[in-house]
Order: sequence, then C-alpha cells, then structure tokens
Amino acid sequence: MTKDNKAQINMDNNREANRDDDIDKDIDNDIDKDKDIDNDIGNDMDKDMDKDMNKEKNLCDKKKIIYKDKDIVIREVSLMDAPELVEVYRPYVEKTAITFEYEVPSVEEFTDRIKNISAKYPYLVVEQDGRIIGYAYTSAFHVRKAYEWSAEMSIYLSDRCKGLGLGRKLYEILEDISYKQGITNLYACIGAPEKEDEYLTNNSINFHDHMGYKLIGRFTRCGYKFSRWYDMVWMEKIIAQHQTDAKDIIPYPMLN
Repeated sequence: MTKDNKAQINMDNNREANRDDDIDKDIDNDIDKDKDIDNDIGNDMDKDMDKDMNKEKNLCDKKKIIYKDKDIVIREVSLMDAPELVEVYRPYVEKTAITFEYEVPSVEEFTDRIKNISAKYPYLVVEQDGRIIGYAYTSAFHVRKAYEWSAEMSIYLSDRCKGLGLGRKLYEILEDISYKQGITNLYACIGAPEKEDEYLTNNSINFHDHMGYKLIGRFTRCGYKFSRWYDMVWMEKIIAQHQTDAKDIIPYPMLN
C-alpha cells in the first residue's frame, strides 16, 4: 500500500468519524429539543391543572353572603353544598311533576352541574340556622352565541320556606345580578297541568306571574310522568333594553 493510499484511507476515516460525531450531535440536539417540548407540555399541563384546582378550590371555599336577615342567609353556592342540595331536590323528582326528571341525580352529578352553571351564572343557596332549605340559579337559555343575552331561571325550595317570601327574594337578587351581567331576557320553563292534581299545580305559573313574567308559549302534553301527560309553558321577563351594539355578557365570577 502506497503512502498516498494510506493518506486517503486516513482522510476517509476522519470524514466518517466527523460524520458520526455530527450525527451524534444531531441526535443529542433532537433529544434536547424533545425534552424541551416535553417540559413545555408538562408545564402547560401543570398550569392548566393548577387553574382547574384553583377554580375548584374557590368553589369549595366559604362563599360570599348576598343577604342576611335574622336566621336567614342567602349566599353563593359551594361544591360542598351538593349533598344538601340533592336532598332539597329529591322530593321534586320523586313526588312531583314540577321537574320532568325521573331519577334523583347523584351527588357527583349534582356537583358537576354546580361547576358548569356557576362558571358563568349566579347560583345561590338559602340557609336557615345554617341548614340549606332552598336554592336558585340562572343558566344558559340556549348554547348558541346569539342567545347569550337570555338566561333561564330555576328555583327549588323546601317546605320550610313556605310563607317566608324567600322565592321572591331569591328572584329579585338573581334578576339584579343578571341585569349587571348584561342579560336582557329571563325565561322560566314550567310544567303545567291540564287539570291540577297531586303531582302538579299552577302555583309556579302564578308565582312567576306575580314576579312580572308573561306567558309566551304552551307545549301540549309534551311531558310524561307518573303515567300522566303534562303541558309545559314558557314565561318571559324583559329586564333591560336591547341595544344594537350589544356587549358580551359578563360571567358572574368576574362581577365585582
């Protein structure tokens, strides 16, 4: 083998070694990039988890008192209220056609409902001597954007609330909050009997009428419960002027 051939072989070997070094460097760089991406993804996931945990913690914390009179307190809901709220709701499901729901929701399902509603709308509970005796909230009238300025009212009170004027008080508070959010229309979807029976009366319709809600529609025999057919009515109350340059509503947690 000549000196020239040996030199050429050495040069080729050096090129191969340099090429291997470059490949190793590229692999190391790719690994480092992957680590950086993984770290970024991990950090983003941690931040999202922290946000979710903070939201849930805020919903579990002691909530703001809206109204107080002697032994009656109206305050914001907490996730910890779910078991008591289920018990307030239970007789409505099991013994009435006021709700068309057939099964009492679990505490877990009810907790999810509270989370979803209170992310944007006010959800209030009423206590007497520290015991929850009722609750009320607004929720989305419809999921589509164009309906954002409308909300649906819901209220459930135990028998202990009778004669205390708490239904009116809860509605007045919710209407005031809704106005501040920028909502213009409030609606109530109400079960209605063709003839009053032991499961359903016209009390809810009469209550809303006294609160200034107007009957705007009736659906005939659209709900079936306790082997009977029931109508459903919609009642409406306009609480603000309709502007041509309507601003997005303010989620309740963002109100001062």
